[in-house]
Amino acid sequence: MSKKPTGSQIAQNKKARHYYELLDFIEAGIVLTGSEMKSIRQGAVNFADAYVTFREGEAFIIGLHIAPYANAGYAQHEPDRDRKLLMHARELKTLADKVQQKGLTLVPVNMHFRNGRVKLELALGRGKKMHDQRQDLKNAAEMRDAEREMSRF
Repeated sequence: MSKKPTGSQIAQNKKARHYYELLDFIEAGIVLTGSEMKSIRQGAVNFADAYVTFREGEAFIIGLHIAPYANAGYAQHEPDRDRKLLMHARELKTLADKVQQKGLTLVPVNMHFRNGRVKLELALGRGKKMHDQRQDLKNAAEMRDAEREMSRF
């Protein structure tokens, strides 16, 4: 179920690895309007507080902000609307079961183009506690200092 994205990257959710322990990755399509697509091509995407929820056997991403496109005219889109995700039915069912039973969350990690279509890389994540976040920052600082010392020699 784990796929590595290929193609050009549009946006990345840098805070996802800070707040969540990411366990399993999956790629999904997303239903967009024309003005949203134009805005995405300009890179006007914000993942802050975005997550995936399941309703009536379908997946929707909530909190994904796609800025309005300046030249859209009357055909403007709502920046913070819920957007439907495109996945196979068996993928939806297994992910919905994991999210419901194990207390996991499905968060977007990055957005990229694949064959001219916008794809979202989603990850099953377990929320980190504050001490885990601090420990990760401490480990990263130690690794950075060790690399710096090794490069001096």
